[in-house]
This record gives sequence, structure tokens and C-alpha cells, in this order.
Amino acid sequence: MAEESRWYSLRVISGKERKIKERIELEIRRKSWENSVAQILVPTEKVYKIRNGKKVILERNILPGYILVEAFPSRFSGEIIQEITRLQNVIHFLGKTNPTPMRQADANRMLGKVDESKGAAESLVEPFIKGETIKIIDGPFNEFVGVIQEINDEKKKLKVIVKIFGRGTEVELNFMQVEKQQ
Repeated sequence: MAEESRWYSLRVISGKERKIKERIELEIRRKSWENSVAQILVPTEKVYKIRNGKKVILERNILPGYILVEAFPSRFSGEIIQEITRLQNVIHFLGKTNPTPMRQADANRMLGKVDESKGAAESLVEPFIKGETIKIIDGPFNEFVGVIQEINDEKKKLKVIVKIFGRGTEVELNFMQVEKQQ
């Protein structure tokens, strides 16, 4: 029966996760650790911001300062652990010199969040808030300012009250037609 891999949490300097991941992957290839370490993962999710009326997709770290390492416990030896923790900007494994595997439920939750993000629609980094003032940047009410009355995240729509000739008028707009007031 083949041994099941486990996930380990590696603490690293925040902001350096991708570089460290690449460095570890290079070490795995150089030292032929492929049969011990299955994969290295920086847990991220896709989010978007609206900049100048355009949707900009970004990847945001779910766990800043951590990298997930999938390895086979019986072959994930002291030498490999020491080599990885000696790399620049690596702090230590959870469990220090004797890494503690993540509980399978925690690992599945983290991986599920990453997988969901790959397939699902992105979420807005700075969500709209009911009562917030926004500026309309597209459509017949371009340049008007309004106040958010209702938010429908599923359909990515807003109901906004806009003052037209001194009277409040409700208009429905999609997220891409508005931007937050500075």
C-alpha cells in the first residue's frame, strides 16, 4: 500500500512566499527529493479591484507568511527539513525540527479555498457597503454621485439612490459601472 502524503506548514518571511517556493522547488530538483516532497504551495485566492473603472484581477495570499509543503512522512527526513529551513527567508516548520503535519481537515479546507478560487468568480477586495457614497463612471448617469441602498453580490449589482433635479431616484447598476468615492 502506498504511503499517503501529508501537508506541513512552513513559516517564512511575509512577502517572500513565491520566491521561497521557487527556491525550494529548485532544491527538490537539484537534490532529487521528488519521492519525499510532492509539492510546494503558496495558498492564494483570486480577488479583484476596480481601478479607473476597469476590473483588475489580483492574487492575494490567504496565509501571508506561510507556505504549504506536501511530503511523505516516512521519507521527509531530518536532512531535507534542515536544508529547507536553512534557506534564506525561511523561519521554521510548524513543530520546528520535528514538523507536525496539518490535520487533514485543515489541509482540505485550505486546499479547497485555493481550488474554489481557481474555478469560481473572483471576490471584490474592497467590497461595497450599504450607505456608502459612490461615483457612477459608466452609463446614462455617468459622473453622478449616489448612495448605495442595496447590494446583490451574486449578480454583482447595486441599487443606488441618485439625486436628479433635487429628487432621489433609484437606479440599478453593475459593479463595473461605479467606483468608490475617494
